[in-house]
Amino acid sequence: MHTTLVYVHVKAEHIDDFIEACRLNHEASVQEAGNRRFDVLQSAEEPALFILYEAYVSREDAAAHKQTPHYLAWRDRVAEWMASPREGVAYNGLYPEK
Repeated sequence: MHTTLVYVHVKAEHIDDFIEACRLNHEASVQEAGNRRFDVLQSAEEPALFILYEAYVSREDAAAHKQTPHYLAWRDRVAEWMASPREGVAYNGLYPEK
């Protein structure tokens, strides 16, 4: 399984906008054939900090996600709301195995 943790720091005035944009992206992403999880996490202590946990069957499925209309719309919509560039860190998912 191919997983990515995407670390995002959002400008305070756009937290609610970011959450809504992520909801729309999440709802479409979990419908992708290769998707296993797509979680949106908000820090309990620092509300402007988020982690997107994305799990796909393969690297190819993760790459295909970045070509979908919903991802491209999300990417363009949230770009100006970032307090700093988002950072994606790839991991090999070991468990669960499927």
